[in-house]
Amino acid sequence: MSTTASHSLPQILLLTHGGWGSQLCASLRMVTGDIQGVAEIALMPVDTFSEFFQRVEQAVIAMPKGSLILTDFIGGTTSNVAARLSVDYPIGVICGLNASLLLQALELRETGLLTDVIEELVEAGRDSCLDVVAHINSLQNNA
Repeated sequence: MSTTASHSLPQILLLTHGGWGSQLCASLRMVTGDIQGVAEIALMPVDTFSEFFQRVEQAVIAMPKGSLILTDFIGGTTSNVAARLSVDYPIGVICGLNASLLLQALELRETGLLTDVIEELVEAGRDSCLDVVAHINSLQNNA
């Protein structure tokens, strides 16, 4: 465990179309309790690219080194803005936001910089996407 003070823990910024990241956090609070150091900036239909970029950049400027942006999907404004900002700021960016990915990021940030565990986080996101019926059948067949 890191002895880093909690105020310098890497932060996590969620960028989602329509703001569903805040609902994801509300759902996770049912499982984990209070979640600190996670913020969301919603891209809404009325936002221009420039307006959204400026809002996100203001948040990123305040984030400690090694922080992470999680976006909803590749190729959209949320991921494009995050990728552009990662050129100028010491942040990581992963698309494919889901509950398992966010939970893993919350756990791993206690041990250090999230930018150091990008590959592990991407794998956590991939591993959480399962064919539930096939998974259950596999467990039953191996029992």
